[in-house]
Amino acid sequence: MEKIQAYFLGQNIQSNSSEAFSLYEKSHFGERTEGKIRYSFSEALFLVQKGKMEILSKNRKILHKDLMKKIQKFDKRIQIKYPVFRDLREKGYVVKTALKFGADFRVYEKGKKISEVHAKWVVFCDSETQKLTWHEFSAKNRVAHSTKKNLLLAIVDEENDVTYYEVKWIKP
Repeated sequence: MEKIQAYFLGQNIQSNSSEAFSLYEKSHFGERTEGKIRYSFSEALFLVQKGKMEILSKNRKILHKDLMKKIQKFDKRIQIKYPVFRDLREKGYVVKTALKFGADFRVYEKGKKISEVHAKWVVFCDSETQKLTWHEFSAKNRVAHSTKKNLLLAIVDEENDVTYYEVKWIKP
């Protein structure tokens, strides 16, 4: 498969190439919108890192190291979120944004068609140096419960290794 040619336009990364549509159908990268595939910043970083995509801006290729800097202008938390996205995706999960839930990601179980099922987890990413108050924990837990998903706290250490804590509601 040839590399996907994508374009950084405003705050969006998108492509209308046949490779983009093919990868969308096969692996659920991106979202179909207005005849194009639009990528989250994490998806684009991952695909560039894996050598499956190149991103252009003003007809110039953006190098991987410069891409992170460019994205940080729009997403100050990308350095915490991206290691979590990469780790989950490399483990075979489909990972999508969860902005409408006020979370970082929603994650689908392996082998499930995302058009046929709901995400199993809602993910909140944080650095190991950040403190989480009981009030913040409760708020995250309520988001997960109200959306019928399990809460997954993803904690990123200084080496960009990720530790997960899953919280489930149980009925006594």
